Order: sequence, then C-alpha cells, then structure tokens
Amino acid sequence: MLRALLFLLMVAPAPALAQASQKSIRIIVPFAPGASADGIARAISIDLGKRMGKTVVVENLVGAGGTAGLITLAKSPPDGDTLGVGATGALLINPYLPGSNAPDLLRELAPVAKLIEVGIVVVANPSSGPKSITELIARSKASPQGISYGSTGVHTGQHLTMEMLKFATGANLVHIPYRGSAPAVVDLIAGQIPVAAVDITSAYPHIVAGRLLALGMAETRRSKAAPEIPTIAESGVPGFGRAGGFIGLFAPAGTPSAVVKRLSGEVGEILATPAVQASVKALTAPTAYQDDATFSAFLATESARWKQTLQSLKLPSQP
Repeated sequence: MLRALLFLLMVAPAPALAQASQKSIRIIVPFAPGASADGIARAISIDLGKRMGKTVVVENLVGAGGTAGLITLAKSPPDGDTLGVGATGALLINPYLPGSNAPDLLRELAPVAKLIEVGIVVVANPSSGPKSITELIARSKASPQGISYGSTGVHTGQHLTMEMLKFATGANLVHIPYRGSAPAVVDLIAGQIPVAAVDITSAYPHIVAGRLLALGMAETRRSKAAPEIPTIAESGVPGFGRAGGFIGLFAPAGTPSAVVKRLSGEVGEILATPAVQASVKALTAPTAYQDDATFSAFLATESARWKQTLQSLKLPSQP
C-alpha cells in the first residue's frame, strides 16, 4: 500500500507540472475597452491562441495616453508570451513634444506587425459648421475670434492635424480639447462646437446618418473604409497629409527574432481571415498588415517625420 502511494505521488505531478508550464499569452491594450485598439486586439486573440496552442488573455491597462500599458510591456519578459498593441501617439509623437519626459518606446519594444490604420477626419455640424475645408479656412480668417474646434486632447494626432492645417494655411483655429473622440462628437452633434478632428471610427456612423458632415481626411490618400470622403489635400490644401494613424502589435525588446517572425506571420494570416475582416470593417479601420521588418522601417521613417513636424510647429511646452 505504501509503495503504491509513493508511486502515485511520484508520477502524478508530471501532467500537472506540464499543464502549469503552458503559459498563456497576454496582450496588453493601453486603451479603454471598446476603442479600435481594443477591438483589433480581441479580433486576433482567439485565432492567435489556437495557432500558438495557448490561451490568449487581453488586458486593458489604461493611462498616460496609451503609454502606461506599453511601459508595462517593455518591462515584461522577452519570451513572446507578453504582447501589446500600440498607437501613433505614444510611439511617434510623445517623445518629441516640447518638455516631454516620455520614454522612447521604439527602443524598448520589438515591432511584430502593423495591424490596422485609424484615419483622422475633420467633421462639422451640418447646421452651424462650415461645408468644406476651404470654407473653414475662410471663415476662420474672417472672424477675429477664429473658429473653435474640438479634438481628442492636447497633443494627440487629431489636435496636431489641426495645428498642421493652421501652419499650412494661416487659418485661425482655436483648440478645445476633449477626453477622447466620443465626447467631442457628442458636443459637435449638439452644436456646442462647429468643427472637430476625431478618429474616423467614432465619426463614421454619424456621417452616414447625416448627423455630421465630413470635410476631409487628414491622410495622403482616401480611407479604404470610407472612400467617399475626400482628403484635405483634395479639399483645398494641396500637399497636405501624412501616413494614417495606426495600431500595431509589439513585443518587449530582446524577444528572439524567430519568435517575433513566427508571431508576425501568424498575425498576417489571421488578419486576412473573413471573421477578422468583418470585425475590422465594423471599426471603420482597414487592415494594413506589415511584417516585423517592414513595420520597423515604417516606424523609423514616421518617427523622423514627426520629430521634424513638431519642431516646425513650435508648440508650447506641455502643461
């Protein structure tokens, strides 16, 4: 009896230990649930788990404009079991803002794949706002008080889009910052502000319904998700525009190249599946897959461009 018990104690832990060692994959989302970053992370998580043979857990770590969660990611073990999604602001804009002490996360993270593009659209209240970009500029210059506009917050991509428009045209645009696209859109529909620069994901349902008027996309080309909306360059400011905002997948720096490349390849295939394509269509944010090497090159180029742009705008230091 004693020998049988000892035998059971010796062999029983083996499967338990094997099961315990099967770690789950954690995807950190540095934004609140429901946003485009959260949406795409959850859209790829189930299929990624199946392909990697692990459970995938999506965790929202909100704070510091998308930076806090990425700092947590950067400090995680570089073993491929902790990933995160990051956006333009925390990665390419924040490090170059005047007086900024934001970390250079591109040095601390390994790009895995570019996932989606999230365009910025300038929208107006159909009753009180201008009917075109040209009218927006003309009306702002004709009024000593200018024209007020809402954005998703100080020094966000949406705010900087309007600052670049001011710089390019001399328009007299007065910034009213909000805590995200949703509250700005609510006030715009209510007529509290005449114009706003927000992400297309938040604005598009209201554009389709006629509650908002789209004046122009901030990118160099029309959005695949809303091709009927012209760019700002097409709407009266030739040469205006830059690469669209993005959501990408990252791992901690030092993650083995073979692990990164496998993850990148799996994600590319997942993004092409009908289920994920349908999820992305609902976000009004087209897939924009780039593998790890291509995405790294894109980030380096865009980082240099944002640095130059922010130096040209000569923004005041952050409050």
